[in-house]
Amino acid sequence: MVLSSENILLLGSILLFVSIITSKTSFRFGIPALILFLIVGMVAGSDGLGGIYFNDPKIAEFLGVVALTFILFSGGLDTKWESVRPVLKSGISLSTVGVLVTATIVGIFSSYFLDFSLKEGLLLGAIVSSTDAAAVFSILRSRNIGLKGVVRPLLEFESGSNDPMAYFLTVSFTHLVLHPEASMISLIPKFLISMLLGTACGYIFGKLMIFITNKIKLDIEGLYPVLILSLVFFTFSFTNFIGGNGFLAVYIAAIILGNSSFIHKKSLMKFYDGQAWLMQIIMFITLGLLVYPSQIVPFIGRGVLVAAVLIFLARPVAVFISLANADLSLRKKLFISWVGLRGAVPIVFAMYPLIEGAEHANMIFNLVFFISVSSVLIQGTTLPIIANWLKVSVPGKIKRKFPLDIEIKDDLKAELLELDIPVTSPAAGKAVVELDLPRTALIVLIHRDGKYLTVRGDTVIHPNDHLLVMADNKDAIHDIQERFGTTHH
Repeated sequence: MVLSSENILLLGSILLFVSIITSKTSFRFGIPALILFLIVGMVAGSDGLGGIYFNDPKIAEFLGVVALTFILFSGGLDTKWESVRPVLKSGISLSTVGVLVTATIVGIFSSYFLDFSLKEGLLLGAIVSSTDAAAVFSILRSRNIGLKGVVRPLLEFESGSNDPMAYFLTVSFTHLVLHPEASMISLIPKFLISMLLGTACGYIFGKLMIFITNKIKLDIEGLYPVLILSLVFFTFSFTNFIGGNGFLAVYIAAIILGNSSFIHKKSLMKFYDGQAWLMQIIMFITLGLLVYPSQIVPFIGRGVLVAAVLIFLARPVAVFISLANADLSLRKKLFISWVGLRGAVPIVFAMYPLIEGAEHANMIFNLVFFISVSSVLIQGTTLPIIANWLKVSVPGKIKRKFPLDIEIKDDLKAELLELDIPVTSPAAGKAVVELDLPRTALIVLIHRDGKYLTVRGDTVIHPNDHLLVMADNKDAIHDIQERFGTTHH
C-alpha cells in the first residue's frame, strides 16, 4: 500500500491506537514500549502484513528531529534543578567525555572488524553513543522499582544532555567520511563554538520564554502552548542557523523555563508531556516503517559483535572514566554502565549519512537499528534483576492512594508529597504535634487500612500509613523526609 493524502490519517490513527494498546501490554512483561512501537511500524511496513510502502529517509529524518526537539523540551521541563545540581559535574562528564569514549571504542573496533575505515567506524560509534533513559524509567515504573540516592537524577540528566554531543559527532564524522581530506583536528573549534553557542542561546531563549509568556497576556488560554511551541522551534532553528547546537539550546531553555514560575505552568507541562509521548510514538512507528527487516538479516552477525562491544566494553569503560572522581560506589557505577540503553535517537542519527549518500550508509543504518533493538531487549528486560542484584533499588512504591487532582496556583511553589511510613520510621508511634514539622509543611490526609483520616495535633502516625503532605520549599521537603525516614512519590 502506498501512502496518500486520502489514507494517511486513517492508517496513522489505527497505528497510534494499536501502539498505545500494545504499550500497556508491554509494561506487564517489562519490555520497553518503544520496541513494540517499532514492531508495529515494521509489521505495517513493506516487509510486513500491512504492506505500507515508505522509503523516504528525508521525511523520516525531519520527523525524527521534530520529535526529538519535543522530547528534549519536555524532559527539560520536568528536570528539577535541585535534583540535578548535586550531580551536574558528573552528568556533564557522562554526556560529553562518556559519549566521546563510547564512540571511540566502538569506532576503533568497527574499523578493525567490519572492514570500515577509521572515520566510518567512528561515525558508527558516534551514532550509537547516546543513551535513552526514557525507556529505562518506563521499565522501572512498570516494575515498581525505585533507585537509591543520586542515580536517578544522574541518569535523567545524562539522557537529556548527551544527545547534543552525539548529534555533533554524527554530523561531524559524516562530513569527514564524505570529505576524506578534512582533518579531525578541525572538529575541536567547531565543537567548542557549537556547545558555547548552544548554551548561550538556551539560556537567553529560556529567559525570553519566561518573559514573553508572563507578559503577553493572551485572551485565549489555548494559545499559550502554541506560543511556547513557536519559541521552542525558533530556539532550535536559530541556534542551528548561527552554528550552535540546537538540541542543547532547547534542553537548557526547557530547564530554565521548567524551574521558573510562569502562567499556566501545570497545564502547559502536562500538555508537553503528552506531546512528547505522541512524538515518540510517531517517531518509532516511522522508523519501523522505514526499516526493511529482510535487509537487516545479513548484518546480524556483525551487529551482535558491535552490540556486545558497546554493552560490555564501551559503555562500562566510558562510565568509569567519566565518573572517576565522582563519589559513587562501585555497585552504582556498574548499574549506570548497564543502563546505557540505545533507543530511537541513534536510528534517527543513522539517517544523516544515509541522506548524504555516504559509502556503507545502508549497512550502518541496518547495524544501528539492530544494535538499538538488541540493547533495549537485553538491557531493558534485565534492569529490575540487575538493580536488585547490585542493591541500588529501593522497595517498590505503592500506587497513588489519594484520588485527588489538586491544582496549585502557578505562582505558588507548594508541592504535594505522598509518603509511605516504614516500620523503622522515627515518626511511627508519635503524635503529629510531637514531630515538630516545619511551619511551611502540612499533613493533609492519612490513608490507613483503606480509610482516609483527617489530621489533628493528637493524631498518631502508624507504620505503613500513607500520608499526603504539602510543603512550599525544598528545605521543608528535605526536613520532612528526614523526620519520617522516607522518600516521596
